[in-house]
Amino acid sequence: MSKTFEFSATEFLGKKALVTGGTKGMGQAVVNRLASGGATVLTTARSQPADLPNSVEFVQADIASPEGVERVIAAVKDRLGGIDILVHCVGGSTTPPGGALVLTDEDWLQALNWNLLAAVRLDRALIPLMLERKSGVILHFTSIQRKLPLYETTLAYAAAKAALANYSKGLSNEFSPRGIRINSLSPGFIQTEAADALIDRMAAATGSRESALRQLMDSLGGIPLGRPGFPEEVAELAAFLISDRAASVTGSEYVIDGGTIPTV
Repeated sequence: MSKTFEFSATEFLGKKALVTGGTKGMGQAVVNRLASGGATVLTTARSQPADLPNSVEFVQADIASPEGVERVIAAVKDRLGGIDILVHCVGGSTTPPGGALVLTDEDWLQALNWNLLAAVRLDRALIPLMLERKSGVILHFTSIQRKLPLYETTLAYAAAKAALANYSKGLSNEFSPRGIRINSLSPGFIQTEAADALIDRMAAATGSRESALRQLMDSLGGIPLGRPGFPEEVAELAAFLISDRAASVTGSEYVIDGGTIPTV
């Protein structure tokens, strides 16, 4: 399921954007949203996508490694000739279930490389290009798991995302006075292709897709909205934070989770 929004086809005209992890799920929705708004977009992933909009450039790279980051940096300079917008969507968890004691050093390093250090390395290389223009926007995708860690399955991921949020705030304090806005976006349960695949696997055991979806939402503590979010909804929030409409928003984290995180 997806949603359609109306927006200006020239909102990002003339802007050059890099979106990591932009071939699936939320990253793909962000790529489509920026491209539809007139931006020139370069995206990256570990594997070649089946299809992308004709206007979108692609570089195949694993940015969990320094070598992959270098490949992306070279593509930004060669193909875009600069950068205005940097969106870090890439991330995820590959650690085994079983809690903290089953996680090895390699598990922790993989989680940190993928969910924190990839952004750190790209920011370090591309912020100087923004400083030359005295303007730019960076958006880091964190996760509500930074506040609600699932220790049984994704503790290393949650810890890395918490570090990313802290890093993002510090980075904004340093570079906002120099014209670069830096924010983070924290999604909850979003119904991506990966989430749909998980629901289908659970449905095979429960006998009902609706029951499987309810079970998954309950495992997160419930979603007051009554459903997961959609990638297009996340992309629309991302587009606002990137746009000039949010010109005074920096150093902030915006949560889009259907009300999952309990607050007072």
